[in-house]
Amino acid sequence: MNVLINLLWVAVAVVAAVAAGRLFLSVARILSRGRAEKLLRTAPVSAGFGMLVILIYVFVAVFAPLIAPFAEREIVGAQFLPWDATHLLGTDNLGRDMFSRLVYGARNTVGIAFATTALAFVLGAIPGLLAATVGSWLDQVLSRIVDVLMSIPSLIFSLLLLAIFGTSIVTLVLVIAVIDSTRVFRLARSVAMNIVVMDYIEAAKLRGEGLWRLIMREILPNAMAPLVAEFGLRFCFVFLTIAALSFLGVGIQPPTADWGSMVRDNAALITFGNVTPLLPAGAIALLTVAVNFVVDWMLDRASGLKE
Repeated sequence: MNVLINLLWVAVAVVAAVAAGRLFLSVARILSRGRAEKLLRTAPVSAGFGMLVILIYVFVAVFAPLIAPFAEREIVGAQFLPWDATHLLGTDNLGRDMFSRLVYGARNTVGIAFATTALAFVLGAIPGLLAATVGSWLDQVLSRIVDVLMSIPSLIFSLLLLAIFGTSIVTLVLVIAVIDSTRVFRLARSVAMNIVVMDYIEAAKLRGEGLWRLIMREILPNAMAPLVAEFGLRFCFVFLTIAALSFLGVGIQPPTADWGSMVRDNAALITFGNVTPLLPAGAIALLTVAVNFVVDWMLDRASGLKE
């Protein structure tokens, strides 16, 4: 069973890497046109702030073992110790260093949210583009399946599936990815439906372009701008969903550090005027706001609207 779980986790990581690579190549093409400096110089203050915050989070997630003074699961003292020079943010309900767990939480919560979002895009964008390109019965079948899944409240559906299949990280990633892929499907299909009627698509068909080549070379590049923006928004929703499920006890399971479960485990401190439980909540809110700032800027650039 453990071997199967490890294989599934490797598959999720590979899918996330492929999706991230595709996104990186798309951004690299834009920056390779010699406009990188101008792009950053003309970015609004909000977008600059958002990019700075995202870079800080990525840095903390990558170098968490070097930044954190203690191990993620190490019990270093008594319960609920106050802030001091040794424990910068005190200790939690089990005596673990809060600052260390906050740092490791960036790696776990953000990393799992990114992998889940990437998988959701693979599961949603490919069928959406296929449905718009092929049309006919395939479009009808896929659209009706998505309609049924979207008619169920996502949080309730997630809780139900996690109760049935368990609360491992692999199950959490797969459940949330499948549920969120329905939203990606609708967007990808809607954008592609406006592209497939263009003259250059008809010309590509007349040249004898195959279905896969037509999607990857003609449709996807022209649909990339809204899909990239949706990736940022969808990441925020997935990130908040994982935190909410962890707060409810069915998300990332202890002793793995996670911001949602850290809020739940240390909520009792609020009664005594201690703001420590609000720090992981603030970390969640700050990243969500930062990503939305960057996405708003990208949407503004893609739309071509000027103030």
